Amino acid sequence: MKRNITKLLALLLAGAMLTGCASDTPSASSSDSAVTAEASSTTENQESAEGSAQSTTTSSQTTTTPAPALPTEEESAPADESEETPADSVTVESVQAPAESEEAPVQTSATTTTAATTTTTTEQQTPEEVPMEEKLIALTFDDGPNTTTTPQVLDVLEKYDITASFFLIGNNITDASAEVVKRAYDMGCEIHNHSKSHPYMNEMSVDEIIAEFQYTDNKVFEITGEHTGFFRPPYIAVSQDMLDNIDVPFIAGIGCNDWDPKVPADRRAKMILKQAKDGDVILLHDAEGNDLTVEALDTIIPELKAQGYRFVTVTELFNEKGIEISADDTKVYTNVLQKGQFG
Repeated sequence: MKRNITKLLALLLAGAMLTGCASDTPSASSSDSAVTAEASSTTENQESAEGSAQSTTTSSQTTTTPAPALPTEEESAPADESEETPADSVTVESVQAPAESEEAPVQTSATTTTAATTTTTTEQQTPEEVPMEEKLIALTFDDGPNTTTTPQVLDVLEKYDITASFFLIGNNITDASAEVVKRAYDMGCEIHNHSKSHPYMNEMSVDEIIAEFQYTDNKVFEITGEHTGFFRPPYIAVSQDMLDNIDVPFIAGIGCNDWDPKVPADRRAKMILKQAKDGDVILLHDAEGNDLTVEALDTIIPELKAQGYRFVTVTELFNEKGIEISADDTKVYTNVLQKGQFG
C-alpha cells in the first residue's frame, strides 16, 4: 500500500515537474527569438552601415573625379584622358555641342591659336606689293606770249609747283612779253615753236615753211639761249614738206576747244580729265584774254595730281618714257607712247 502511495506521489511529482518545464519552454523560445532578432537586426545594421560606408566612399570617389569640359549624356571621360587630350584635338572633337554663350575655355584658346597660325601663314604667302609705274603727263600752252593771260597761267603753275611747255607765236614776242618768257624759262618751263604768224603751213612752199619756223626759233634763242626743241603746227595741219624741212618732232595733244569762248571753264576741265592718260600731252591756249582756261586749270591740275599724275615738260616726257627725240621722226605726238603717226 505504502509502495503504491509512494509510486503515486512520484507520478504526481513527475507530472508537476513536467508541467513546470512546459510552461518555461515558451519563455525560452521567446528569449531565443529575441536574441536571434537582435542578432539579425545587428547584422542588418552592420550590413546597412557597410553599405552606407561603401556608398559614401563611392560618392566621395565620384565627387573627386573631375568631369570633362564637354560630357556626353551617357558617360563622362576619365580625368586622365581629359588631361592627356591635346588642345588642338579638342577644337575638332564634337562630343556635345555647347550652348552658343557657353564655349569651353580650352576650345577658345585652341581656336585662337589656330586662327593666329592661319593668319601668319596668309601673311607669309602674300606676295610683295609691286609699286605701280608713275603716270606722267605734259601740260602745254599755245599762242603766247602776252603780258596778261600768260602771267596768270604762270601764277597757277607756281601755285601747284609744276612746270609746263609753251609753244610761242613769233609775232607775239615783244620786249614786254619777252620778260614773261624769261620768267617761264627760269621757272623750269620749256619754250618751243608754234610758227611766226599761225598760218596754214601745209599750204605753204618749202621756203615759207622754213621762214615761219626759223623766225620764232631765233626769237626764243635770243631770250633763253636755247633753240626750240619741238614744233606744234598751227591747226595741226601737216604736209610732207613740213615734215621734211622742220627737223624737230611735231607735237599735237588732247584738247578741249578752249580757244572757243563759248566753252565754259568746267566743260574744258571735264573734257581734259575724261581723255587724260599716261604719256599724254595736254593742249591748251594762253592767248590774251583766255581767262576761262586759267580758271579750268584750278580743276585740271589738282584732279590729275589726285589721280597719280606727275606733270613734266615735253622733253622730260619723252626721256622718262624712253622715247628717242629724233629729227627724222614723222609722228605727230598726242601721246608719246602712240604707235601710229597721229595717235
